[in-house]
Amino acid sequence: MMMDYNKPDYNHGGSTIAYKGGPVPRGAISYTGPCPPAGAVHRYIWTIKALDESGKVLATAKAEGRFPAGK
Repeated sequence: MMMDYNKPDYNHGGSTIAYKGGPVPRGAISYTGPCPPAGAVHRYIWTIKALDESGKVLATAKAEGRFPAGK
């Protein structure tokens, strides 16, 4: 999941994929990447959760960034 702090109601999508070990295949996670209006800089947070078969959260990873970067 990706959330835009500046526009939290914008749905960037996300994906649920079955994982059996090894690398996650390219393209398995579909979302709309950062797309702030021209000239604007937005803050984003990406969240990935690992769930077991029952839906229990086993691990969570988060990363924050600004886009465009360096502004």
